[in-house]
Amino acid sequence: MSYSPSAPTPRDVISVTSLNRMARSLLENHFGNVTVEGEISNLSTPGSGHWYFTLKDEGSQIRCAMFRNSNMSVRFRPRDGMQIIVRGRLSIYEGRGDYQLIASSLEEAGDGALRRRFEMLKQKLSEEGLFASERKRAMPEHVRHIGVVTSATGAVIRDIVSVLGRRFPAIKITLLPVPVQGVEAIPAIVKAIALANKRANELAIDVLIVGRGGGSLEDLQAFNEEAVARAIFESQLPIVSAVGHETDFTIADLVADLRAPTPSAAAELLSPDQDEMLSLFEGYQQLFSKIIKERLQRSSQQLLWLLKQLKHPGRRLQEHAQTLDMLEGRMIRATRQHLSGASRDVLELQRRLQTRSPVHTLRQQGDHLEATLQRLHRGALQRLASQKAQLAQLARSLDGVSPLNTLQRGYSISFDAKGHVVRDLQSVQVGDSLTTRLADGSISSVVTGQTPGKIGSGINE
Repeated sequence: MSYSPSAPTPRDVISVTSLNRMARSLLENHFGNVTVEGEISNLSTPGSGHWYFTLKDEGSQIRCAMFRNSNMSVRFRPRDGMQIIVRGRLSIYEGRGDYQLIASSLEEAGDGALRRRFEMLKQKLSEEGLFASERKRAMPEHVRHIGVVTSATGAVIRDIVSVLGRRFPAIKITLLPVPVQGVEAIPAIVKAIALANKRANELAIDVLIVGRGGGSLEDLQAFNEEAVARAIFESQLPIVSAVGHETDFTIADLVADLRAPTPSAAAELLSPDQDEMLSLFEGYQQLFSKIIKERLQRSSQQLLWLLKQLKHPGRRLQEHAQTLDMLEGRMIRATRQHLSGASRDVLELQRRLQTRSPVHTLRQQGDHLEATLQRLHRGALQRLASQKAQLAQLARSLDGVSPLNTLQRGYSISFDAKGHVVRDLQSVQVGDSLTTRLADGSISSVVTGQTPGKIGSGINE
């Protein structure tokens, strides 16, 4: 659309609504996704659930709106004066012609964002059990070698060396230098903890101090990172966290086996006071001297008593000789008594053996066997006679039904060519060959005819 100083024509005139709509389209097409940082003011949260506020900085301000479906995902409650980062698109509210930012997401800026990130990581690691007290390792009772993970140029290592030099110089210190802030600090700290664990046996390191001096939340951020927390959790060496000042708390403090309010306090916690140790040793020295004197005195008295109890070897030999003679006499009497008792036992056993001799038993068993054999013989003869009589009876019965006996009485039996007995006229035909068995031989014949009918009972045999 071009501007002309001449009077406008009717078709060049547009409505306010059209103008706002054109401006809105222009803004949304060219500023569809912007990120702005500023301070919240004039925050309004009506019952509809939408948020309306003004985002401002030192020189300017802009109206913002965040609708309910977008602000439900915001994990903090905005308030006036809070510094935030807004992501959204530019638009115009056509009803009033207001230029505004439609927010799609909010994020706390600066320390606020870091603090929220800290709380979220703290909750996550706590739910996984990284802060559990039962998994924390106890500190060594006597520390001889301390590994220190910190900056080589910072005040932390100087303070630790100073405290240990004053309290107990015999403790050895190994510095594992790392940057303690910035993005390069995180992998460096993780690598240093892993290296200390890998060479712990070689260097005889007893415990690690992981720390740095005080600073802002952003300065301490490396010790609020998940990678550093997990490296401390997975360490086999006990770890003392000494990050910042007494009021500073980091994720590393919560995961570590022991938290010290300052690096100097960490050195004091791990080292005994040499003056106290010297006083303790002096007390032990006096106690040991007293115990040794009392032990020597008791030993001297015991030695004197033993000297008094000590006898001359000749006298002791005489006493042993008498004791030996007494024991010999007792042994002889006991042996005689034992032999006498054994003789009586043998005589008693001989008497009992004679009364229970097997000869009488064998004689009784022989008589019983002879009687049994006689009964068996008589029974066998009786059984054999009975079987013979039964066999004769069966033979007579068999002879009565024998066909040979029938043949002797004048009867005959005819067989066909297949050897089957001819029982009726139907089993033979005219021309068949027959064999007739008689008592004294057989006759071969051929059938020439058949005469049916019954044979009379008057036929001679």
